[in-house]
Amino acid sequence: MLDNHAKLVKVIAASEGIVGRKKLQKIIYIMKKLGLPFEEKYTFYFYGPYSEELSLRIEEITNLGFVSEVREKKSNYYQYRYQVTEQGEDFLKHSNTELPLEQSLLQEMKEQSSRFLELVSTMLYFDHLPKPEIEQKVQEVKKKSNYTPEDIKEAWAFIDRLQK
Repeated sequence: MLDNHAKLVKVIAASEGIVGRKKLQKIIYIMKKLGLPFEEKYTFYFYGPYSEELSLRIEEITNLGFVSEVREKKSNYYQYRYQVTEQGEDFLKHSNTELPLEQSLLQEMKEQSSRFLELVSTMLYFDHLPKPEIEQKVQEVKKKSNYTPEDIKEAWAFIDRLQK
């Protein structure tokens, strides 16, 4: 019944916590694009692919006590740290939800900046286009992000590693 909740808790548990709402959104989106069974629908938003469903699900698992959400003040903004609680660990023990996680890929995504994951997820959002058009589209929709040709090249290499 709570399969989609369990998948999300499993990702946070496997990554030993995730810092940042945007990072969590992008990690789940990238995993979905890699073929993992996430059902949330995404639309293109200010920071790239965004799922209102995922935001609500995060709020639900937090309210259920499966995940703790700690708000941390940074210089001029707040960021959120997600950690699986003991209740969440118990929930996973009783869940039959299957989610084939590749630990090294998850760790590699977790180590990336939110800005970089935003670029990667934006490129994957437009993956129905030819490569040159994806790059052009990224420059159009992410103009203010000032992604360099080197950033894009690094993102392509990252996508290639993830898809192997």
